[in-house]
Amino acid sequence: MKNLIIDAAKEEVFFMFMTESQSYTTTYINSRENFDKFNDLLLMFLKKYKIELKDIEKIFINQGPGKLSSIRTSISISKAIALSKNITLVGFSSNDIIDKDYKKLLELESKNLLNKYLIKPLYSS
Repeated sequence: MKNLIIDAAKEEVFFMFMTESQSYTTTYINSRENFDKFNDLLLMFLKKYKIELKDIEKIFINQGPGKLSSIRTSISISKAIALSKNITLVGFSSNDIIDKDYKKLLELESKNLLNKYLIKPLYSS
């Protein structure tokens, strides 16, 4: 399984590409400047690790709670990619991740404990 994980709800913008045998990660400061160029950062991450959109089977996206602008941006871009490339989109909550253990998402998804397709942002106050 080839999974792209995008988490921009917290203090960092986090990208991870994970297969059965390997994973790649990159983080950026979650700032106005970085979410303005979010798409470029994602494409640079994919290019750096020679990942093509056609290779991605699932996109896991953090739907919050978290920062409004970065959540809206990351969800919008994830939905656009998923729709245009027919990739399964799976939403998770910031509360699903403990100690940056993003591999836990695969277990939660296999138990149908995550949202598929209906991704609803949760903004912190």
